[in-house]
Amino acid sequence: MSLLVSFCQVIALSILFFSEVCLAGKKIPASFVFGDSLVEAGNNNYLATLSKANYDPNGIDFGSATGRFTNGRTIVDIVFQALGSEELTPPYLAPTTRGSIILNGVNYASGGSGILNSTGKLFGDRINVDAQLDNFATTRQEIISWVGESAAAKLFRSALFSVTTGSNDLINNYFTPVVSTVERRVVSPEAFVDTMISRFRSQLTRLYQLGARKIVVINVGPVGCIPFERESDPTAGDECSVEPNEVAQMYNLQLKTVVKDLNANLEGARFVYADVFRIVYDIIQNYSSYGFESEKIPCCSLVGKVGGLIPCGPSSKVCMDRSKYVFWDPYHPTEAANVIIARRLLSGDTSDIFPINIRQLANLKLKM
Repeated sequence: MSLLVSFCQVIALSILFFSEVCLAGKKIPASFVFGDSLVEAGNNNYLATLSKANYDPNGIDFGSATGRFTNGRTIVDIVFQALGSEELTPPYLAPTTRGSIILNGVNYASGGSGILNSTGKLFGDRINVDAQLDNFATTRQEIISWVGESAAAKLFRSALFSVTTGSNDLINNYFTPVVSTVERRVVSPEAFVDTMISRFRSQLTRLYQLGARKIVVINVGPVGCIPFERESDPTAGDECSVEPNEVAQMYNLQLKTVVKDLNANLEGARFVYADVFRIVYDIIQNYSSYGFESEKIPCCSLVGKVGGLIPCGPSSKVCMDRSKYVFWDPYHPTEAANVIIARRLLSGDTSDIFPINIRQLANLKLKM
């Protein structure tokens, strides 16, 4: 039995060595993805939830409906393909995400999820950030059992971790008509944001304690500009809804401070603050210069209505040219918009992503 264990460990170490040789040549780190529907790869396919995208016309330009909430690739898909990856990071709950495949990374993201464990309960099952970290802890132990403590620590030190969350906490808990009415009466925006920030700081710290060192933290985008919020706010007119964007920026300002604090206090870590709010708002305000024809109307929506718990499905009307629309459905960008966002996160300056961009982070050599 001991010979068999030793043989298996040799094979696992050989796989890791081969992977690292390839990474050294192509500079492709492992990718561990946390977040919500903006970066989900299909975890919700295996849950009892209304928040699913594994049906047409989702994925119409991807080849099939995989569970991604867009017509094609998500931001993280595009980023890691740009870094040279030939394979997309697989969803944690997929039965095939087992064995040596996890050495290249895992996607834990779940549509409808948020920082707070109560977020998304109206959809049914979802994997909020705390549970996603629990799942990564399980993956971590599996990797250690494959390659040992030292090799696992080396893998995690070079890997890229990204966390895209917070939008659902604001949209579902604070800015959804009727559903969030009670919350807004008893909790001020300042108090709600403080609760989010406190919890998220703890979650990011736990991710570091589990071995993550290169961590991209995505802020909350201009949620007041998504088609759902525009339609929900009768005062918005042709503009973005003001209050959701103000609260998002209140949260983002505190989040940037958290990132700076974590960099200063967690030894050996490099947290990066990605200002997706700024990037997406720029796309919306200057949509025609980016080649878009519509920044307000989603490509896929129910006839005569933008919103809904199931925003894009078989009965929806779909635009012919998805490259001309910023939004795929009432909540999520098209692949065309995701490409622009991903490029600016990959190679942007400090006004887009601070203190370094993703390419620089991927190439960064961290000390033990």
